[in-house]
Amino acid sequence: MTLPPSAPDQSSHVPPVGSQIDYGYFMNCVHCGLCTSACPTYLETGNENDSPRGRIYLMRGVVDGRIALTDTVKHHLELCLDCRACETACPSGVQYGRLIEPFRVEMQQRELAAGDSQANGWFQKFILYGLFPYANRLRWALAPARWAQQLGLDRLADGLGITKLLPKQLQRMQALLPKLPSPTARLPEVLSPVGKRRARVALFTGCVADAMFGPTNWATARVLQHNGCEVVVPRNQVCCGAIHYHSGAGEPALQLAQQNAAAFNADDVDAVIINVAGCGSMLKDYGHVAHELAPADDAMRQRLDKFAHKVKDVSEFLMSLGPIKPTGEIKLRATYHDACHLCHAQKIREQPRDLLSLVPGLELVPLAESEICCGAAGSYNLTQPEMAAQLGRRKLENILKTNAQAVITGNAGCSLQLQMQLRQSGHDLWVAHPMDVLDLSYRQQQPACLR
Repeated sequence: MTLPPSAPDQSSHVPPVGSQIDYGYFMNCVHCGLCTSACPTYLETGNENDSPRGRIYLMRGVVDGRIALTDTVKHHLELCLDCRACETACPSGVQYGRLIEPFRVEMQQRELAAGDSQANGWFQKFILYGLFPYANRLRWALAPARWAQQLGLDRLADGLGITKLLPKQLQRMQALLPKLPSPTARLPEVLSPVGKRRARVALFTGCVADAMFGPTNWATARVLQHNGCEVVVPRNQVCCGAIHYHSGAGEPALQLAQQNAAAFNADDVDAVIINVAGCGSMLKDYGHVAHELAPADDAMRQRLDKFAHKVKDVSEFLMSLGPIKPTGEIKLRATYHDACHLCHAQKIREQPRDLLSLVPGLELVPLAESEICCGAAGSYNLTQPEMAAQLGRRKLENILKTNAQAVITGNAGCSLQLQMQLRQSGHDLWVAHPMDVLDLSYRQQQPACLR
């Protein structure tokens, strides 16, 4: 691997970016290279600087003062999807997320302090941070798009080339928009269990997921009810903070984490349930985030850690509870895509498949490279569209080889990415969440693709 030739200014008294990271995390990496075959960006570029060990070497070089944090170095670090596939592949147990995430947060903080306009441009300020984390704002913003879809105006705008006049990032957003469902009613604050109560849980509804995938939140609540759960939906919950944290905005992420810990009474429920892989990974990391961003505040870390230990992915929770077998037959050939922050960050692989295997008639066929990122990675498909598109096409090719009628995945971002790839390639496959499928089976109903 070739390091950038420029050297840092040794006369500066400002500590290098990454100096606050526990140096032991760097030393755990022995640079064996077993992570490279699991890294999506390395598979696409073949560039060692775009591999996990290459990025660790770059970050360590910056911390050691051997290289400068140039635009080239930043590009290699920002191209990382933070999918954590390298953690699954690593035999040494390197906690890559504990390196790349705080390093990028500090990069962003330095850029903001230096007045870098790119670090807080209009897209970050008004879209990433001003719109996406707020479900109600996003619902209002999506209303015109829903009307345009119903009237066919979206297709007309594409045909006339009007959408090409938009800024590139807004073009990407428009392309990612799925067929928007009709607005759903707000979930009640409390939903009673079906039959004898087996557990009391709180449901985290999210921001983008709540605004765009409201029916899946309802499906999740009904599945929990069918499994004997009383479901509480706290009204003052907020965005998990992943949008901010993974784009380098640490302080707002920490504020959102504290709001959520206060909104959910962890002592009053058996679990805090989440149905979005990216959000679940962030919620479970709250203790680490507090330690990184506010190391002196031990009380805050303990509060956030206590909350984080109650967070369970819905499939993880149901399998530990002991699921009640659904009885409605769904004769469907489907394949399952592993969301990165479910299989790599949370180590949840078999639970969703085990739940789906309970559905009568459902045939689940294996997907090649199921654990390789589809290119969504939160807001990555908006900030790094070229690489996201490459990975999306790679995933699409593997999906089409299965001859499946449906693709099932446990993450909202993956769903958006897969729907866009299928739509643009002219293939009409149902993209569903595991809870969508189970809910239909419990209610003796069929998916629209089989009606």
